[in-house]
Amino acid sequence: MKLTFWLCLALISYAYFGYAVWLWFCIPLQRRPIRTKHTTPSVSIIMAVRNEEANLPAKLENLRLLEYPSNQLQIVIASDGSTDRTADILKEQPSNVMPVILERSNGKGSALNAAVKLAQGDILVFLDARQTVDRDAVSELVSCFEDPSIGAVSGELLLETPSGSPSEEGLGIYWKIEKMVRKLESESGSVVGVTGAIYAIRRELYTEIPQGTILDDVFIPMNVARMGRRVIFQPSAIARDRIFSKKGKEFSRKVRTLTGNYQLLRLAPWLLSSSNPLLFRFISHKLLRLLVPLLLVLMLVSSAMAGGTFYSAVFWLQIFFYGLAAFGASSPAAKRFKPVALANTFVMLNAAAALAFYNFISGRNELWV
Repeated sequence: MKLTFWLCLALISYAYFGYAVWLWFCIPLQRRPIRTKHTTPSVSIIMAVRNEEANLPAKLENLRLLEYPSNQLQIVIASDGSTDRTADILKEQPSNVMPVILERSNGKGSALNAAVKLAQGDILVFLDARQTVDRDAVSELVSCFEDPSIGAVSGELLLETPSGSPSEEGLGIYWKIEKMVRKLESESGSVVGVTGAIYAIRRELYTEIPQGTILDDVFIPMNVARMGRRVIFQPSAIARDRIFSKKGKEFSRKVRTLTGNYQLLRLAPWLLSSSNPLLFRFISHKLLRLLVPLLLVLMLVSSAMAGGTFYSAVFWLQIFFYGLAAFGASSPAAKRFKPVALANTFVMLNAAAALAFYNFISGRNELWV
């Protein structure tokens, strides 16, 4: 029991902290600077939308304000079987917006494939409908492609409160840690996955997405890395999003993302083979976190059964931690207290990982959220 406890603690610590520390030590030995230059190659903005009549007008206005030469910018938006006014809104747009109206919904991946087929730009920039992007976001992404070793570039997603200020709640803190890991990965080589709300790739490196794929923002960049190009993080290319205030919405989105990680192992088994140049990073950053719910249960049980004052104290510390998380879940106001917010977020993320595993084995792969 004692060995089980320490093994679980070591793996959990590595998943959340140790991997970042390892990357930090690697940077002096493997630092790979990025050569940037503000040029204006042809760009195609690619979006897949479904039932986005509420968000689409604001997004289109946001795109019109981009600081990028209009004669070098194409916008292709695919409506994936929308049943509201999404398709009508797209048909009403000027000629620089090319609508792709799909009558049946086959998932985001299929809609992206259809949009890319009409893309004419040398650089494909992928955006989502809900977030806004800063005016210079596209220029900042494109500047990185001056370096021929770069195949894909991820922007930065800023999570904000409804008032527009940066979120200091547990989820905002978690996202800050995630961005720190991505920056370390980028500085020492390539990131594992990109920010789905804003990323770009060279058009010739696009790999058609299998139907039903949940995580295009991992599938596409991992294939770019497989082709020998770097995938980097550019924090000056900014998209802004609001943390969901509707109860359960953030949880549902996280379940979908983690289900997508499991799905990738079935769609792209090469990710766990030597043909994946980012195999160690993929396991450390993505897969190990999927095991954390099981490790947490084993750590709780093993500390309860190990005997002795130390293990008994650790057991009750875990019970106290989960009590804080439950308190935060039952009383949203309590999450203003940072320890409660952190405990609640940690437990929520791992509950989402456990549910994602159930979704995967039961075949419940959601295409859209």
